[in-house]
Amino acid sequence: MKLANDILLNGALVLIVLAGALLLVRIWRGPSMLDRAVSVDIAAVLIIAGIGVNAAITRTSYYLSIMLVIAFLGFTSSVAIARFIAARDRPGIRPRSGVISLKKDFKKDLMKDQGSKERP
Repeated sequence: MKLANDILLNGALVLIVLAGALLLVRIWRGPSMLDRAVSVDIAAVLIIAGIGVNAAITRTSYYLSIMLVIAFLGFTSSVAIARFIAARDRPGIRPRSGVISLKKDFKKDLMKDQGSKERP
């Protein structure tokens, strides 16, 4: 039974290293920012899997909390990158100075609708 466990764990480790090599190729050649963002998320998953294989080989549960923290960081980084890409690719974003002038124009229109004179 111990021989089967060693063979399976070593096979899993080889597959994780192979996936990591393919991941580096995807990060290097990724045609878009979204491909690279997905690759960073998969890198977190591969790190967690590698730590899990190490924990199984050494038969210790010490690494569980480390795996949970890395999973949380991977999730939050994926959400942050997705929000950044979504905000960057949104067509209606205006520069900051345009937003300020829009607020002034809104105030002028509001005063005209209320019938009051504009204050300096």
